[in-house]
Amino acid sequence: MITKRIIPCLDVKNGRVVKGVNFQGLGDVDSPVSLAKHYSDCGADELVFYDITASAEGRALFTDILTETARQVFIPLTVGGGINTVEDFERVLKCGADKVSVNSGAIRDPSLIGRAARKYGDQCVVLSVDVKRVDGVFRVFAKGGRENTGLEALEWIRRGVGDGAGEVVVNSIDTDGVKQGFDLEMLEAVCGVVKVPVIASGGAGKIEDFITLFHTIPGVDAGLAASIFHFGEVRIPDLKKEMQARGIPARITEAD
Repeated sequence: MITKRIIPCLDVKNGRVVKGVNFQGLGDVDSPVSLAKHYSDCGADELVFYDITASAEGRALFTDILTETARQVFIPLTVGGGINTVEDFERVLKCGADKVSVNSGAIRDPSLIGRAARKYGDQCVVLSVDVKRVDGVFRVFAKGGRENTGLEALEWIRRGVGDGAGEVVVNSIDTDGVKQGFDLEMLEAVCGVVKVPVIASGGAGKIEDFITLFHTIPGVDAGLAASIFHFGEVRIPDLKKEMQARGIPARITEAD
């Protein structure tokens, strides 16, 4: 079995890491620079940096904070927020990102995924999808979960992967910040339509939630979380040791 990745997420607004519930009520957490260094040092497999209001505010991602954050990490860094053109990919990669996450920009211009994949390779393009149930249907939302696009999520994800996205982050708005477990139904559905790595996001509240995720849906490659790591409710070394003890391959480092 392939090693399962644990990925902390930095949701950045006005240069600070924030966290809310169901994409609402954002509260201040810490500096992205200091948090990034902490996670790089304590055994995280990768790190995600989202400038969460860039798209809604119609501006470019804050490259100064990103550059300083990238200097602190020695693990793969995925960056998203305000990615609307191939030039945005170039700018973010030059700041130190290893992969670029696209969400609202791809919804506005679906050809962006294919153009970026051809220039930088599939492994560089991450399709991030904010999904919420609407009348029993998985729908894609844009602008930080504020706008229902009307797109059916599974079809949109299938199309994005077909165009060249090498990885998919599934953000469940329904379970975001609730800490009652990952959205297993949604994740199973996504894993059923694509063969690229799928990252589960939204709902982690304790170590057991990750164990349940990986045991229930072996097709999920990684678990992403924010607040439980930010506030010390779950320590990454403890999580990985428990994963290994329960038969889930995890990368254990000296820091762990």
